Amino acid sequence: MNFRTLLLIFLALCPALSSQTVKEIVLTIDASTKVAWTDANYICATIDWWPKEKCNYKQCPWGSASILNLDLTHPYLENAIRAFKGLRLRLGGSLQDQVIYGVGNLISRCRPFTQQKDGLFGFSKGCLPMQRWDELNNLFKKTGALVTFGLNALYGRRQANRHVWVGNWDSSNALNFIKYTVAKGYHIHSWEFGNELSGSGIGARVDAAQYGKDVIQMHNLLNQAYQNTPERPLLLAPGGFYDPGWFGKLLQVSGHGTVNVLTHHIYNLGPGSDSKLVDKILNPEYLSRTEGTFSSLTQTILRNGPWASAWVGESGGAFNSGGPDVSNAFVDSFWYLDQLGMAAKHHTKVYCRQTLIGGNYGLLDTATFVPNPDYYSALLWNRLMGKVVLGVVNSAAPHLRTYAHCTKDRAGVTLLLINLSTQIQYQVNIHSTAETSLQVGKKMDHNKKSFARSIKQSVSWVGIKSSDVTLSREEYHLTPEGGNIRSRTMLLNGKLLQLTETGDIPSLSPVFTNLNSPISIEPLSIKFIVFPNFISPSCT
Repeated sequence: MNFRTLLLIFLALCPALSSQTVKEIVLTIDASTKVAWTDANYICATIDWWPKEKCNYKQCPWGSASILNLDLTHPYLENAIRAFKGLRLRLGGSLQDQVIYGVGNLISRCRPFTQQKDGLFGFSKGCLPMQRWDELNNLFKKTGALVTFGLNALYGRRQANRHVWVGNWDSSNALNFIKYTVAKGYHIHSWEFGNELSGSGIGARVDAAQYGKDVIQMHNLLNQAYQNTPERPLLLAPGGFYDPGWFGKLLQVSGHGTVNVLTHHIYNLGPGSDSKLVDKILNPEYLSRTEGTFSSLTQTILRNGPWASAWVGESGGAFNSGGPDVSNAFVDSFWYLDQLGMAAKHHTKVYCRQTLIGGNYGLLDTATFVPNPDYYSALLWNRLMGKVVLGVVNSAAPHLRTYAHCTKDRAGVTLLLINLSTQIQYQVNIHSTAETSLQVGKKMDHNKKSFARSIKQSVSWVGIKSSDVTLSREEYHLTPEGGNIRSRTMLLNGKLLQLTETGDIPSLSPVFTNLNSPISIEPLSIKFIVFPNFISPSCT
């Protein structure tokens, strides 16, 4: 190769080399204090009622992904759920409050939803046949899913004007449905009362005081239906957008212990048609705005109902079915994982993603059932991030989002790094504020504020030379195929994530890296780092 050729190659590489900068930062993990803790089954996904006729922005992305018509026998679906070993599934959505249950003495025949111009959200009432309910529960049992079912909270009310619904809730159809469920031995983890009827409502609204009286009735109904069973499901409400006054009033009126979980919905990225979705996702200041909602909800619960916990009952980033080539692409994982971390830090026990399948925001592709990038992000979270949330101080790099948890089901700490920067590669040094231990076998080395040194230097134990052992960390580095953040394909440590020939979920194997080697994260990438030898007092 002559000099001219070498010069041309060098000049071609110069722009790429010069466009990326390296920045060294320090992260401090507070391993002495539990900031918060989540449920063991934190990850949740929804299955909605929308029929194929649900369209937004001249596209109809729902296909056959409804509770009523989803192919429950598809092997990809079963494998995707089973991989979580306890995935929470929330069945509900906008049409939930128009669902009749096909049991008992129904006045009309059990029919599916049809388009209706003057109907709520443009659709008629629909019916859930008990045969379909049996089929759904067969899937739940086979896959080990934990089920939350959203009930129709408008049944029996009358519409006073365009949005306001008044009158008492008629519990008769719901009671018959729940009795059928109990008689069949179906295990439902929780029943949710209503969908997006809180505050100003979406399509319809109910006064908070009336809602509070109705959840008391729902509470009594569950006590009646489950009186001869060892466990009673949780009661969730209201499954709507957070309104401080409305949520507070609901807790006050319903009283102590009635509502077990307050569920709220978040679509902080705006409409799926927004051409600025990617800009919002990569803007750390924009992402952080949602912290105000989480913080306010925590205070509302403490003041009005400290017996209740908080769940995100539905969150898809962008509403109206999500954004095509954004919500189902690699770039969405920046938003999704960041909000999982943020919600957990603010005492959220469960986070339900809209959707498991359906719309543009499905974890699975609506047509093929093949996992989208966010599916793998959720699965890694589920396998690596434990219940206990640790504090991380990162004041110097707003584009590097950082979260730390005790590692799930084993000793250690897992750190999640999300690099939103398009140009900066971060070199990360880690400090700890607590007395920590690095463990090899049965021997420990106790160090005060030494986590950073233990990563950067060799550590020796009494009777063991540092050269006799090799400490390592696990790294799970997520990048988009071809460097395109709108790619529908994700790489794990440089290897394509795709189903096996038999349709199984691929193994999510880490790269084992010497503990003394520097930690870095490339621009526009995500990394889970597991420190299995880092023993935190908060994780024991």
